[in-house]
Amino acid sequence: MEENKTVAVAAEEKPAAAKNPTGNPQYEPRGSRGSERPGSRKFGNHKGKPGERRGGRGGFRHVEDDFQDRVVSINRVTRVEQGGKTMRFDALVVVGDGKGHYGFAMRKSGEVPDAMKKALTAAKKELRSVKIVKGTIAHEVAGSHTATKVVLKPAPAGTGIVAGGAVRAVLELAGIKNIVSKVYGSRTAINVIRATDAALQQLKEYDKVMVLRGLKTPEEIKAHHAAQAPKAAPKAPKGDK
Repeated sequence: MEENKTVAVAAEEKPAAAKNPTGNPQYEPRGSRGSERPGSRKFGNHKGKPGERRGGRGGFRHVEDDFQDRVVSINRVTRVEQGGKTMRFDALVVVGDGKGHYGFAMRKSGEVPDAMKKALTAAKKELRSVKIVKGTIAHEVAGSHTATKVVLKPAPAGTGIVAGGAVRAVLELAGIKNIVSKVYGSRTAINVIRATDAALQQLKEYDKVMVLRGLKTPEEIKAHHAAQAPKAAPKAPKGDK
């Protein structure tokens, strides 16, 4: 009888050992209701979910920049497909740092915030630069895109920015303080901005024009800038007060 009891106890212990191969008394099968989720840190598994992982040494870093953004227009676009109509939104965003750098982009999405975010990211990736001379541009320029033409003229200090909404957004964020503009033809916002960009990219610097025309050499220009540079005041001796 005692031998039969020993065999019965051993038979009962085998399935329990098979259910608990780790030897941990708190172990539960993965399919049970009280079991831990995959990647649990309870028994030394430190993988975790992707959202719970740390961002390496120092954690996640947020990079701040000096760029300002402005939403020029938001339009609703409806496209007719075989299954019906699909409505989306497109956002036109202009960015700039006020120091001669600007960018613009137009992107589409099913929601307005998503479209603005996509346009802002794309605008920062494609930046342009413009040479600013005493708060204005060096000379008159004109740019065109499709049926739109934009003319930009330099202005003296105190004039301000005489421009419409789309042109004003580009000029203000680029850092230009005094300028006069005129738009001819189509007033579509994206076409006006592209024409303004074409005009700003035609600006030329005085030194480069002199060299291209053969009126001055690069050495003469460097010597001229060196002569105009302010000289540092001599330092007083330590003994003098």
